[in-house]
Amino acid sequence: MTTADTAPLSYPFNIAESIELSDEYERARNRPGLLKVQMPYGEPAWLATRYAEARMVLGDPRFSRAEATRHDEPRASEGRRDSGILSMDPPDHTRLRSLVAKAFTVRQVEKLRPQVKELTHGLLDELAAAGPPVDLVDRYALPIPVAVICRLLGVPAEDRPRFRVWSDAALSTSSLTAEEFDANRDELRAYMRNLIAEHRRAPQDDLMTALIDARDVDDRLSELELVDLCIGILVAGHETTATAIPNFVLTLMDHPDQLTLLRERPELVGGAVEELLRFVPLGSGAAQPRYATEDVEVGGTLVRAGTPVLVAVGAANRDALRFDSPGILNISRTGNQHLGFGHGVHHCLGAPLARLELQEALGALITRFPTLHLAGDIEWKSQMLVRGPRVMPVGW
Repeated sequence: MTTADTAPLSYPFNIAESIELSDEYERARNRPGLLKVQMPYGEPAWLATRYAEARMVLGDPRFSRAEATRHDEPRASEGRRDSGILSMDPPDHTRLRSLVAKAFTVRQVEKLRPQVKELTHGLLDELAAAGPPVDLVDRYALPIPVAVICRLLGVPAEDRPRFRVWSDAALSTSSLTAEEFDANRDELRAYMRNLIAEHRRAPQDDLMTALIDARDVDDRLSELELVDLCIGILVAGHETTATAIPNFVLTLMDHPDQLTLLRERPELVGGAVEELLRFVPLGSGAAQPRYATEDVEVGGTLVRAGTPVLVAVGAANRDALRFDSPGILNISRTGNQHLGFGHGVHHCLGAPLARLELQEALGALITRFPTLHLAGDIEWKSQMLVRGPRVMPVGW
């Protein structure tokens, strides 16, 4: 059995200027037990890279997210992230999640499909009118999830440039000092408090008003929980999808056989999105460590109580013990139980909405522009928790 005496490796492994999965993960999967790693800040951690072990850590109640607030948690930046609901365990996590879960059920989200379809086609009309080259990120990938989440939450669309800056800082792994990190968080909280105050003065038919009622009428969450829950929905509701769209387009361009197949058989778009979620590693590295609350054996490694474990979802999604030909993109793959949206109590709340947006964005784009291609150099996001193009010029 592996013990904690192993010298840790420097982590994360992936580079920012790519969406490839580092070869270090394959080497880690081929080693027995978990791998000991050291992030730029915080204490050393075990790293789970195989599917079965990743799923166990994410789903086993003996691993706690809330414990991270009581430790020097492994992280990429000096500042400590107050992740709100993402840093909670049941029952607090269950209490808050239940307040918003009904807005993100598959049935509720499907009601938005006509609006998302109309939005994507309108943006494509604008791209066609502008003529190539255009930045796919700023003119297409970002406006889709931003418009949808702003409409759901009741955030003015014209505030997009402001909260994009705050969102970038919230997900930054750069050399922001702890003071700068806290200042950015405080600015975003102040913005959200003002927006909540406006909704209290003039209630709307949106998710924010419903959450305010849960606070003011039913007393089901504190004022700070209300603020941070709205922030979490706003940031998570646009950043990951806005990053995934260009990542998926790039990946399909690199696999022309799969792109051709998807154009010929558009009904495969649902499966294509699932396969791209499995195949494309979104994160620069594992984040949000889980702490063992008692001694637990994971994949032949004894994880002592109070020790953190990081879960490398991108690596787990390429585990040959779980997926046939894991290094091959196959949009016809069936039974694709990837971990792209996580697992367990913290499984992504907005997964149905993200799936819908990705399906509509990809399907409409490749149909409208059958000769879509890169038309310039990509400017990559750097020092962020998520990887992908910041600017991606395309033509057709």
